[in-house]
Amino acid sequence: MQTNSQLKESHKLTDAQLRDFIVNGYLTVKTDLPRSFHETIYRKTQELTGKEGNLGNNILPRVPELQAVFEEPAVRGAFTSILGENYAMHSHRHPHQNRPHSDGQGFHKDSYWGYHKVRHHCPRWAMAFYYPQDSPLEIGPSAVLPGTQYYDTRITKDNEGELALSGEAGTLTIIHFDLWHRAMANLTDKTRYMMKFQFIRMDAPQAPEWNVTDPHWQRTDVNSATPTHQGTWRHVWNWMAGESNGQATQSANGNLAKHIAALSDADGAVRSRAIDDLGTLGESGAEAIPRLIEALHDTYEPVRLNAAYALGAIGASAVPKLIETLGVEDPIMRRMAAYALAAVGEPAVPALSEALQHPEDAVRVEATYALAQIGTPAASAIPALMERTKDACVEVRRYLAEAFGSLGPIAAPAVPVLTDMLASDDDGQARFEAALALAQIGPAAKDAIPVLSNVLSDENRYVRDNAVLALKRIDTPEAESALFDYLLMARWCPITNRESTF
Repeated sequence: MQTNSQLKESHKLTDAQLRDFIVNGYLTVKTDLPRSFHETIYRKTQELTGKEGNLGNNILPRVPELQAVFEEPAVRGAFTSILGENYAMHSHRHPHQNRPHSDGQGFHKDSYWGYHKVRHHCPRWAMAFYYPQDSPLEIGPSAVLPGTQYYDTRITKDNEGELALSGEAGTLTIIHFDLWHRAMANLTDKTRYMMKFQFIRMDAPQAPEWNVTDPHWQRTDVNSATPTHQGTWRHVWNWMAGESNGQATQSANGNLAKHIAALSDADGAVRSRAIDDLGTLGESGAEAIPRLIEALHDTYEPVRLNAAYALGAIGASAVPKLIETLGVEDPIMRRMAAYALAAVGEPAVPALSEALQHPEDAVRVEATYALAQIGTPAASAIPALMERTKDACVEVRRYLAEAFGSLGPIAAPAVPVLTDMLASDDDGQARFEAALALAQIGPAAKDAIPVLSNVLSDENRYVRDNAVLALKRIDTPEAESALFDYLLMARWCPITNRESTF
């Protein structure tokens, strides 16, 4: 979105609101637009859908009034707080219809438009769910499972713990991209629309971008029946505040031996809380490293998650065992080790750079993923990353591009290899990631303009769209000329249809 100097601090989230988003994964915003405005959007969507079918990615040009929703100060303030001032709207958007008397959906996470990507615990992506009509429970609003954005699996049965995102016309809820959600059953005779839009963080956080009053994470109390992830939440908060390796940990309740003993408890909830407390010990919990490594393949996912962030809090002394774990056969352990290494941050970068030369594809994949999550503190890995851009493993190439994007402008030396990947890689997702990385590098990627102009005709719609975003962010006269040439060639008239052809 465009930077807007009129955005007031009062429009941004408070510390309490941001903590709530980090813990629960959603935040509801009420727009100030009149009811008649939302009724217009509903009516136009209904009419156009009846004539043309689902409008898909074209919902915004077909119903341009929607742009006003995302320009609302409260909406922009919330997205700025979560994704940074220069966040961008992704070109994938979708008007979801919940038809009369539907049975609803099962809980799921959205895919990345058919792409395979490792999930991000830190909010690099987010979605907006907007209702143009009143959405009480009976019309089948979307429902979420609060706090589940950090889980790859469902940890509850059936729909236990679900929360309906109901509200009156104009209600907009921002969710972490990976939050489990579903459409509920529609018991009425009316079609329920929910407009889903996606947004991307374009810059690494350097400082708090919300209305901060206390920059330190405050321990958050949750229901005793709910798993706690203080280590994960603290890491996400610190990352969003621009802290490269987190703040100093706090004293744990009890003692180290007590928490280690609790790791053998038969109750997963007890094991999970014990490890969460271990994570507050930081470096002084190093004695628990062997047990925490074992816990990375615990059968209860909250235990695995807390073990990863406890190891991350321990820091450099955990790195050798974590690097070793990247090579085990268990893919779950490998992935949790990658999360832990990302949480360690800069002290893990030399070992991860060396792991990029490992003969096993799986090790190189997890190492590149971890470096991508570390972001700017991984600057010393740029030469090692550049050496692997022709890696035979396509997943490695994808995460290499993502790593350069997370590094931002300091990854300018990688512009030539990213440009080559964009021009010649036969994998659409690798090209997508390369174009997005060039956009995140911004003006320092100006040498990529000729190739970015060429791929405006790429067969993959999202490669094209990321190339447009990159040219916009590079913002030179040459980039602007390429954008105007593309606009004049590709311009589409949203009011042309079979009833009105000219």
